[in-house]
Amino acid sequence: MSKITAAITAVGSYVPDFVLSNQVLETLVDTNDEWITTRTGIKERRLLKEEGQGTSFMAIKAAQNLLEKANLDPKDIDLVIMATATPDMPVASTGVYVATQIGATNAFAFDLQAACSSFLYGMSTASAYIASGKYKKVLLIGADKMSSIIDYTDRATCIIFGDGAGAVLFEPNTEGLGLQDEILKSDGIGREFLKIEAGGSILPPSEETVKNKQHFVFQDGKTVFKYAVSGMADVSEKIMQRNNLAHDDINWLVAHQANRRIIDATANRMELDESKVLINIQKYGNTTSATLPLLLSDFENQLKKGDNIIFAAFGGGFTWGAIYLKWAYTKK
Repeated sequence: MSKITAAITAVGSYVPDFVLSNQVLETLVDTNDEWITTRTGIKERRLLKEEGQGTSFMAIKAAQNLLEKANLDPKDIDLVIMATATPDMPVASTGVYVATQIGATNAFAFDLQAACSSFLYGMSTASAYIASGKYKKVLLIGADKMSSIIDYTDRATCIIFGDGAGAVLFEPNTEGLGLQDEILKSDGIGREFLKIEAGGSILPPSEETVKNKQHFVFQDGKTVFKYAVSGMADVSEKIMQRNNLAHDDINWLVAHQANRRIIDATANRMELDESKVLINIQKYGNTTSATLPLLLSDFENQLKKGDNIIFAAFGGGFTWGAIYLKWAYTKK
């Protein structure tokens, strides 16, 4: 019997309509388009502005986009994994709600949180469920409403993040396509450098925490940048070596869209030509759990069956890793 691997067989996405450009940010904080573009590569980002709509709204839209494109009955889905750092609310799982709303009534669901590495970790998790032979269709959604936790008077963070969602379907494959290898890492040293101080069990919400703006993202940018550059580049190079892949063997780098300089540093370590590096950070900024599936959705037409793809991500905590995957289809 052929070995079962987990292959991506469909993708979907959603981004909100509202565009927050660098020019608008110039009116909010002390910054300018040239400074933002030079240091991050970001020109604009999308924000979900509608009252009463959260991460689940975008996740549902992305999942519905996938279901429609794949002509898939949601009742055939076995599992929904919701990769997010911004759940709709504490305790009640966002993924469970999303699964019900899209009609995946035969699936079980749960949330997975590893900051900006959530979707990458989710790929590993989905693959393990498929490879076990117990499940045939696993829907992995990456979605974050980062605007809900950003202080738009803090120029260190408000220029970076945006809102969005992407989804992929994992199915069994016996042709040797799909997920081939992974290197996943974490280190608690990162806990203090990228965080939201209040709202958790250590520092519950209070009038004082709200007044002190402790419910917004704090980032020590220089430290995070240093760890991200070395972390993403190291695991990307290592996974190539472990699988005897030269730079000519790699068709695409699908890297977390946090900062253009981090992406470039990873590509340089892999000795990849710029034409092999998928980039959409200029349009969306850092959408956290959504960056990797949004790349797949935006560039789906260019991906060909058998393509060798390296996924790489780095997130708060710290969490990071790389995955080697063979693409399973050519879009008709």
